Amino acid sequence: MEKIEESNKINVIKHPLCDHYLSVIRNKDTSAGEFKAAVRKLGTILILEAVKELPTKSYPVQTPLASCNSFSLDRDIKVIFAPILRAGLGLADVASELIPEASIQHVGMYRDEITLKPVWYYDKTPVEYDSAQNIRVFILDPMLATGNSACATVGLFIKRGIAVENITFVSILSAPEGILSLSNEFSKLRIVTAKIDESLNSRGYILPGLGDAGDRLFNTFEK
Repeated sequence: MEKIEESNKINVIKHPLCDHYLSVIRNKDTSAGEFKAAVRKLGTILILEAVKELPTKSYPVQTPLASCNSFSLDRDIKVIFAPILRAGLGLADVASELIPEASIQHVGMYRDEITLKPVWYYDKTPVEYDSAQNIRVFILDPMLATGNSACATVGLFIKRGIAVENITFVSILSAPEGILSLSNEFSKLRIVTAKIDESLNSRGYILPGLGDAGDRLFNTFEK
């Protein structure tokens, strides 16, 4: 498999807490509660990194002692977090806590176990966005494996009028195959991940990975 080079579009976070909580969620003996808590902590680090390029503006603020100008998120920019169901929900709550004003727009698909292609079953995005140039989209999925679901979701937002430069894909674990699939199809897409693992197995699961993120988040994982 081709080696993935980090760039301004492929951002692999280097942080000791990422390493620590990755080791927690990789462990097959980690309980569902511990797994969910570790995913939330990883999600916080990932989302903070993903949104660091959001534009800010200076607005007047009245403190208890005086008035001043203070920078905050540009109010003309709309932030959308788009979790891919169901595993993406593990990152959506954290994202919403960090930016409560953001819109949460769910997209749902499952993977056909034979073809490994995504099968759509839910789409909570509008047909078209007003002022699409002022929208920033952050697609959330803990696992970027084959890249099929990721490509389908990015393509959906592009069809809705969002420029690929304004879309960021956020994952905890990524496979080289998924990174290459996304970056080859959408060269201007920004990808933020905590780790690029070794490869995929014949079933399309990331190795060494952590198993099925959705099953482990919602305690339907059979050990």
